[in-house]
Amino acid sequence: MTQPARQSTVGEISTLLGQGSEFEGKLTFEGTVRIDGVLKGEVFSNDVLIVGEGARLEAEIDVGEIIIQGTVIGNIRAKRSIEVLAPGRVNGDMTTPSLQIEKGVIFEGRSFMEGQALGRGGSEAKSGASKSSASESSASGVTSSSPSTPPPGPKSVK
Repeated sequence: MTQPARQSTVGEISTLLGQGSEFEGKLTFEGTVRIDGVLKGEVFSNDVLIVGEGARLEAEIDVGEIIIQGTVIGNIRAKRSIEVLAPGRVNGDMTTPSLQIEKGVIFEGRSFMEGQALGRGGSEAKSGASKSSASESSASGVTSSSPSTPPPGPKSVK
């Protein structure tokens, strides 16, 4: 049995894309949105996205926080945090200052941790990268945080 997404930090769910629903396109929202169906496209918000256990997202995601229990295929950028709970699956890169991966999750991609995840089109200060795949092993309760200042970038030659 899986745990429900933490309600204490996400507040009341304002929108729900229920099981059996399909959406294709660009989703922009305020508040907390939970997806239990299928979404293909792009997701943008400064708030909270919950990907339910039966959900499947094939999307580029740029949000404030995300809690994943379903399947996400695509890159995720979260300004505050990413939390992946079992039986969640992520196939793509994750960029966030705070990353939690529960035991039993499958993650294939890279993780980048920064003081604050930058929005689209910004330059990226990569302070760490990791790769784990289903063929290697599942993640085992990883909790990470990043220093508040990113490492210095490459020097420019004049």
